Amino acid sequence: MSHIAHDLIARGDARVVAQPTASASAPASARHQVEVDRNFGLPSALYGATIACYLGFLVIVGSAFANPVLAIPMAIIVLLIAAGFGVPAIWTRLKGNVSEPETIGEFEALGIMTNTGRLSAGEATAQVLILPVLLVIWGLAVAVIAAIVA
Repeated sequence: MSHIAHDLIARGDARVVAQPTASASAPASARHQVEVDRNFGLPSALYGATIACYLGFLVIVGSAFANPVLAIPMAIIVLLIAAGFGVPAIWTRLKGNVSEPETIGEFEALGIMTNTGRLSAGEATAQVLILPVLLVIWGLAVAVIAAIVA
């Protein structure tokens, strides 16, 4: 509203009416203005690939720098990855969520709508997996450098 209702009422410009009651022909029903959609719009395989890249990085670095002192930090990082992907996965399965994640076929056919426009499946996959894949490549590079130097 562009005007405050109290000012309109005080000036006499507003008309105050009683709340309408439900009739037998049109009973009042609960009106949901927001459709519950807890889906993130991407197929589950992309999330699985992201998790695999993050855990793969930890395996590469953990095996390259094997040290008992690293056991606790690595376990904490694994728990953080599990929580970071597990909580949203549980959230999408809560009661009242009627949407399902897209299948790979639907994703390839439709792509995904973003804030800046529609992306094809390949473009969206590249955007989602670029950081995790670069992280794995970086882990391999660090492991190779450590092996050469040692």
